[in-house]
Amino acid sequence: MHLSPLIDELIEALRCLPGVGPKSAQRMALHLLERDRSGGERLAQKLTAAMQAVGHCESCRTLTEETQCRVCRSGRRNDKLLCVVENPADMLALEQTGIYDGQYFVLLGHLSPLEGIGPEELGLQALLERLQNSPVEEVILATNPTLEGETTAQYLVELLAPLGLKITHLAQGVPLGGELEYLDGGTLSRAFAGRQGLRSGSAQ
Repeated sequence: MHLSPLIDELIEALRCLPGVGPKSAQRMALHLLERDRSGGERLAQKLTAAMQAVGHCESCRTLTEETQCRVCRSGRRNDKLLCVVENPADMLALEQTGIYDGQYFVLLGHLSPLEGIGPEELGLQALLERLQNSPVEEVILATNPTLEGETTAQYLVELLAPLGLKITHLAQGVPLGGELEYLDGGTLSRAFAGRQGLRSGSAQ
């Protein structure tokens, strides 16, 4: 059943959100139209503003409407630690644990040849340049424990090995195939505190 062109378009637009299927999208659309017009208008305004103003931090590449995000601007972070994560949601998850006080680099994805995502798309040249011009002593690879995440981590180990930095990875405790943004703070904290060193294949 089709309600009207505009309502159908609203429902279809809501389906772009992760985990939202046809029924959920329809429920959201009808709720806003029937019971919360002001909420819908506020959502539209904030969504438009965010789409137009939010970009990427010039230092770590997370999402922000400023040149540098709050973490990179802070003078209280440990400049000797750099944590590499796949996306801004993973960075937020680690920040919420309160266990990490270093800097970040956000890959904005993981290596996936089938999807056309290679080293250039992940900004690895920018990562190398940052490491070569900073006091970083340890790089913590906090990629997701998926096949793509582990492949990306191993690629990074080989890429960064010539720099002579300490390279570590989150400890066991993070379930295989899981994603950092969905893990509870306790699991993340233990995995982070127990991180383990990694070596490139050529160094073994």
